[in-house]
Amino acid sequence: MKISINRLKDYIFIDKSPEEVADLLTQAGLEVEGIEMYDSLPGGLEGIVIGEVLSCEAHPNADRLSKTTVDIGTDIVPIICGAPNVAEGQKVAVATVGAKLYPTSGESFEIKKAKIRGEVSEGMICAEDELGLGESHDGIMVLNTKLPNGTPASKYFKVIRDHILEIGLTPNRADAASHLGVARDLKALLQKEICLPEVDGFKPDNTEKPVEVIVANGLDCPRYAGVTITGLKIAPSPEWLQHFLKGIGLEPINNVVDITNYVLHDLGQPLHAFDLDKIKGNWIVVKRLTKDTPFVTLDDKERKLSGEELMICDEVDGLCMAGIFGGKGSGVSSETKGIFLESACFSPDIIRKGSQFHGLKTDASFRFERGTDPNMPVYALKRAALMIKELAGGVISSDIIDIYPEPILDCNIPVLYKHIDRLIGKKIDRKEIKSILKNLEIKVSEETEEGFVAIVKPYRVDVTREADIIEEILRIYGFEQVPLTEHYHADYLAEHPEKDLNKLQYRLTEILSGIGFHEIITNSLTKPAYAEKSGFLDPKNSVKILNQLSEDLGVMRQTLLFSGMEVLAHNINRRQKDLRFFEFGTCYFKTSKGYREEKHVSLFLTGNQGVESWRSSTQEVTFSDLYAVVELLLEKLNIRMPEVEVIHERPFEYALRLMAGEREVGILGLLDRKTAQLNEVKQQVFFAKLDWDYLGKKATGVKKYEEISKFPEVRRDLSLVIDQGISFDQIRGIAYKAGGKLLQKIQVFDVYQGDKIDEGKKAYALSFYLQDQENTLTDKVIDKTMAKLMQEFEKEIDAYIRK
Repeated sequence: MKISINRLKDYIFIDKSPEEVADLLTQAGLEVEGIEMYDSLPGGLEGIVIGEVLSCEAHPNADRLSKTTVDIGTDIVPIICGAPNVAEGQKVAVATVGAKLYPTSGESFEIKKAKIRGEVSEGMICAEDELGLGESHDGIMVLNTKLPNGTPASKYFKVIRDHILEIGLTPNRADAASHLGVARDLKALLQKEICLPEVDGFKPDNTEKPVEVIVANGLDCPRYAGVTITGLKIAPSPEWLQHFLKGIGLEPINNVVDITNYVLHDLGQPLHAFDLDKIKGNWIVVKRLTKDTPFVTLDDKERKLSGEELMICDEVDGLCMAGIFGGKGSGVSSETKGIFLESACFSPDIIRKGSQFHGLKTDASFRFERGTDPNMPVYALKRAALMIKELAGGVISSDIIDIYPEPILDCNIPVLYKHIDRLIGKKIDRKEIKSILKNLEIKVSEETEEGFVAIVKPYRVDVTREADIIEEILRIYGFEQVPLTEHYHADYLAEHPEKDLNKLQYRLTEILSGIGFHEIITNSLTKPAYAEKSGFLDPKNSVKILNQLSEDLGVMRQTLLFSGMEVLAHNINRRQKDLRFFEFGTCYFKTSKGYREEKHVSLFLTGNQGVESWRSSTQEVTFSDLYAVVELLLEKLNIRMPEVEVIHERPFEYALRLMAGEREVGILGLLDRKTAQLNEVKQQVFFAKLDWDYLGKKATGVKKYEEISKFPEVRRDLSLVIDQGISFDQIRGIAYKAGGKLLQKIQVFDVYQGDKIDEGKKAYALSFYLQDQENTLTDKVIDKTMAKLMQEFEKEIDAYIRK
């Protein structure tokens, strides 16, 4: 947002430099990102002064040059001039040595001391085009002025110079989206009064052209005001207005449109002018039109309405997309003789929906989406009408129409002094607090020793609670005035030791990338159809988007599965079939108690394990490959593999559910065909979902290295005959419990099912690796450990130990 310092000075007395003003505003929360200089003429005629030609004679070495002496106020300088009309006694514009000229055509250049045909020249007497003032180059400009020599030429030519502040406006500060809004903050910071433009001179010249207005829904449009102005002469705006608009980055159009833009940026109230002759039926209706109604906007594009936009209509058609963009058929043109001038307050929600649906972001929608002052429309309307009457020769031909059935009231906020002291960290004098609030136009009422009630005007849409009032006090009082104590402390609810989950996530990303996975980042918005057709998601739990961009982006995702499958499908359709993906993402749920978010990690494996070569053929990925990755991640997080449960339910053909007590912390398996076909994926996909909220909380840091033990590792093998329903995870759990700290790892090196063992049985050949970190293991300790393992296997899973 661009703000003119010159215009701010019209509102409030400022005796500080632009840089000091920028610092003040930044400290108060309106961050000034830069300061630009605007000149109505390039360079602002800096270094150009009014001079007087004291003498003029022919150049001794050139027929077409003249040798002159010129009084430039501070000195009398020799200048060689090639203009045929230079003469003694003339007042002229002189570019002194060091000045930079920006001619109407060609490159800019700097004036330097020079010798021309043997004669010294210390400056340049300028023609019109050399100063960028016009096209003429027939001779030098002869000035008709009594201004003293040495007077800056910018004063004679009335050059407008302005400093433009570029403010990075945060979304909550809708009130500051104007020069008046910034001036209000300066009022509090400088403790100066604001001078508002007078509108007392407003009165109708006649009431010959009234327009009837109907507002269909007061929630969509709480206030709507308008007035008719006739007898207009559409023409270019005066220079001061054009330069104001150019300074803040706008292109002047014509006097009427420029005035509406001026008032918008000056007061923060968007206006819109309709060509009066194009309003059919002589009445305005503020309403919604049906879905797919065609509407041609000012950019000459036909758009299909969504049915959610608010429209300004006449008896037959839509004239304007309220608060967003005008219509092609009703705009002001060079043929316009009369206008209906609109000034309204629209619901931020409905403007935001329409703006996002059509992808239209305008200065008006920017303000309406954030909330405008409901008390400003009539004042702004009067201000604009008086300017139009002055600059476009108009006649006010109706009373002001003001439809405001339910006025928006001030907000009453109880505030306690003890809370101000606690949150700011310093006790501020009560008189100073009341002075700050008064300068912010926040009234203090019902004051007691304990506190008061703050009365906030509706234009402060961001001030609705006690903490907001305290923030207002602090930003004007000054953050730098709150001293830091010698001993820093803070209130917190964090666990110890504090973990940096971002670093933890980055480390896992490195690990996954190192084993051939690619990270994907997908949209949190997804298709409602996924939940409806998945068979395992409840559509009632979907978080619906109020301002949907499209049907395909209508809800927040409940799982990372389908967005990841879309990426798989995209790659497979382009003949990339061997894929390993992972994603850290958030899932969203609607519950009976409100909304809930969960952070998940997803893993996808499909295709072959590796690239086929002449040395070896490749194999398709299996469930074991996915399981190994999950096991690796848990190991790196120093988390022991949770209990597992074999399941056969959607969206899997088969899967393992990881359980930490009653909490599901992960699930991994082969996706069933129906789920894969929702994204038209025809090859097998192995998918894992891990609860990152749980893993991040339980992790004790990522393992980077371990010291190699000085003592040797011992391997012992066992062959167990067990029921087919017994899983390896059950065996592992029993083993780690019985083996204690000596048991380092377990591996399966053979599985047998056949006629050599009983039906319903299977045989696992297992390796057990034992190691003591402090001593060399003896046979006695090894035998004792293995005996305990065999005893537990026989007891817990009825295993038969093959010898």
